[in-house]
Amino acid sequence: MSQQVALITGITGQDGSYLAEQLLDKGYVVHGLIRRSSTFNTARIDHLYLDPHDPDARLFLHYGDLTDGSRLVTLLERVEPTEVYHLGAQSHVRVSFDEPEFTGDVTGLGTTRLLEALRVSKVPARFYQASSSEMFGATPPPQNENAFFYPRSPYAAAKVYSYWMVRNYREAYGLFACNGILFNHESPRRGETFVTRKITMAIARIAAGLQDVLYLGNLEARRDWGYAPEYADAMWRMLQADEPADYVVATGTSYSVGDFVRMAFEHADLDWEKHVKFDPRYLRPTEVDDLIGDATKAKDVLGWQAQTFTPELVKIMVDADRARLGA
Repeated sequence: MSQQVALITGITGQDGSYLAEQLLDKGYVVHGLIRRSSTFNTARIDHLYLDPHDPDARLFLHYGDLTDGSRLVTLLERVEPTEVYHLGAQSHVRVSFDEPEFTGDVTGLGTTRLLEALRVSKVPARFYQASSSEMFGATPPPQNENAFFYPRSPYAAAKVYSYWMVRNYREAYGLFACNGILFNHESPRRGETFVTRKITMAIARIAAGLQDVLYLGNLEARRDWGYAPEYADAMWRMLQADEPADYVVATGTSYSVGDFVRMAFEHADLDWEKHVKFDPRYLRPTEVDDLIGDATKAKDVLGWQAQTFTPELVKIMVDADRARLGA
C-alpha cells in the first residue's frame, strides 16, 4: 500500500485533533490548514507536532484560509493528498446569527472553494465533508439520511448548501465525496464556548472555589450527544468504503441540556439549582428542539456504532476539567 497522505482543514479544532492523532497512528502523513494569527491556536495538536526538519516528522501545518480559493489550489498541488477531510468552518450556531454573512462565506462557500480546488487541480483525493445534524433543524426525530432538511440558523443553512455542493460535485465530476452528518459530539477538547464544555468547566471552577454562578439559556433543547474520538473514526471509515455516500453518525439517544446539567453537577456532588441561572442572551432567535440520529446505515455499511453515551460522556468531561484545575 502506497503512503497515505491526508489534508485536514480545521485541524486545530476538537475533531481535527482527534482525527490527526488517529491518522498518524495508522501511518499517514498528515497536513493541516491553519489560519495566520498573532497568537498560537494549536494547543490541541501540540503534542503531535515535531519540527519539520526532524526525519520522523509526519505532521505538517500550512497557512491558508477557506476564503482564499487560489491558495487551496496551490496547496493541494503541493501536498497531493490521497484524502481530504474538510472540518474547517465558523461552527458556533449562536454566533452564526450575529455573523450570518461571514458564516455563509466560510462554512458554505468555503466548501465550494475546496471542492473546486480539487476539480481544478485534478488531485484524485477522496473528500470528506463535515455536515451537521443542525441541518435537520425543525424536522421531527429520529433523523436519518433521508430526513428532510429544515435549517434553523445561518450555520445550518450554510451546512445544507455545503451538503448539496458535495452531492453535486460527486454526481457531476465523479469525485469520491462523502457527507458525514454528525450529530453532537463532545470531549474534553470541546471549545470552551459550547454549552457542554461551558457546563463542565463551570463545575470545575465552582468545585475549586473560583466561580459561583453558571448562566445558561434554553435547558429544554434535546440533543444526541456522542464522544468525539469515535466520530473521528467514522470519518475515516467513510473514505475507506468502496463507494462514496452520505452517513448519519449518532448514538440514537436524546438528552436535554437540563439533563446534561443535572448529571454533570451530580457527578461532582454539587446541587445544580444553587448555581445555574437563566440568561436570555444565550437563546437563539430560532431553536432546534430535538435531534436524535438514526445511524443504521453507518452500522450496516461501515461497521461503525457508538460506544460511549451521554451519561458516560458527562463523567469524562467533568473529570477532565476538574483534573485540569486540580478541583
